[in-house]
Amino acid sequence: MTAAGEPRTRALILHPANLLTLTRLVLSPLLFWLILDASATKGASWAAFGLGVVMAGTDFFDGRVARRSGVETRGGAFLDPLADKVVVLGAGFCLVSVERYWWLPVTIIAGRELGITAWRTRWVGEGVVIPARRSAKYKTFVQGTAMALALLPPLGDADAVLTAALWVAVAFTVVTGAQYLLDARSAGVPGPGEPS
Repeated sequence: MTAAGEPRTRALILHPANLLTLTRLVLSPLLFWLILDASATKGASWAAFGLGVVMAGTDFFDGRVARRSGVETRGGAFLDPLADKVVVLGAGFCLVSVERYWWLPVTIIAGRELGITAWRTRWVGEGVVIPARRSAKYKTFVQGTAMALALLPPLGDADAVLTAALWVAVAFTVVTGAQYLLDARSAGVPGPGEPS
C-alpha cells in the first residue's frame, strides 16, 4: 500500500460507523462478565440489560451513519456481522452457563452462524461473493431480543416466555441459513459438503 493510501485507510477504519461497531466489540466482555456475575438471578440484571440496550444502539446507528455519509467500507461490512455474532453467541453461552437457557437452541444458533460464515468465507477466497440478505438483519434483531429478554429482571420467572423467544430466534436463524444455501445453489455454488 502506498503512503498516500495509508491516511485514507486510517480514516476509513476510524470512520464513526466503524468506531460504533468497534465499541460494541470492546463492550462485549463487560456484558459477558455482568451476565456471569448475576448467576444468582440466572444472568438477569438491570446493568446487563442496560448495557445490552446501549450495544444494540451502536448496531442500529452504525449502518445509518455509514449510509448517511455515503461510506460503507469493506472493513465495516466485515466488522458489523462479526460484532453481532460475538455479542449474540457470547451472551447466549453465558446464559447457558448461568442456567437461564438450554444449551441445545444456543448451540443450533452457533452452529448455523459459524457454519454459514465459514462457508461464505471459503467462497470469497475463490472470488465468489454470496451477499448478505436483509432477512439476516432481522434474524440478528430477533436473536438480540431473545438475549435481552433473558436479562430483564422482571422476567426472571417467565421461563415459558424466554424459552419461546429463544426458539423463535432459532427458527429465524435456521431459515435465513437455508436462504443463503438456496441463493448460492441458484447461482451455481455448491452447498457445504457438496463437491465443488
